[in-house]
Amino acid sequence: MNQYTTRRQFIQKAGTLACSAAIFAQPALSFAREDAIKPKKKESVEDISPVEDLMREHGVLDRILLIYDEILWRRLPSNAEFPPEVLSKGADLVRRFIEDYHEKLEENYLFPRFEKAGKLVDLIQVLRTQHRTGRRLTDAIKERATLQAIKTPTEHEKLSSALRLFIRMYRPHAAREDTVLFPTLRSIVSAHEYAALGEEFENKEHALFGEEGFEKVVAEVADLERILGINDLAGFTAQFD
Repeated sequence: MNQYTTRRQFIQKAGTLACSAAIFAQPALSFAREDAIKPKKKESVEDISPVEDLMREHGVLDRILLIYDEILWRRLPSNAEFPPEVLSKGADLVRRFIEDYHEKLEENYLFPRFEKAGKLVDLIQVLRTQHRTGRRLTDAIKERATLQAIKTPTEHEKLSSALRLFIRMYRPHAAREDTVLFPTLRSIVSAHEYAALGEEFENKEHALFGEEGFEKVVAEVADLERILGINDLAGFTAQFD
């Protein structure tokens, strides 16, 4: 075998190897190009800040207060009949969603941070006291949310008193948190901590009430409104000439 033949064989082998490498590399290149032009799947993460979470829960509370209003100011004084379970279910929602969930978030995650920062300490003390008082009032409402109690004059009066005190306390309570406490939160925590609180709140909501926990609770409130005939927002429009 002469030198020319050896060189020719070497060139042929090199060409064969190069072609093989190109063939095997081609699919990888195609996949790489496909990944480059393929649109990335959008993450379905619900971005809700802790303050937005807490304030929309106050919206649920306010709708329950409207149910309490209807019963206290229209049904009880005129002895108009209504299903007692509307009241008992409303009080149960207050217990489950507001007192055992919403207020626990405030007591475990917000109040200690304000107290540690030395901010709004007097307000926090009042809010804590009102949380405890609210639970006692809810107990009183749940105990008397029966047809027999409603028809018994002394129990009827105690029920009216508990509803009146609850409404009277919680409207300014929620308003003060919405306008003073919650807006101040960002000034005492870092941006990372603020975002982490929002995620923690969502995780707890889903653990307690399911993936669409808030929406389910709103639907429960809406059902109670329909039973009382106060579900149409237009019905609250003032008639003023």
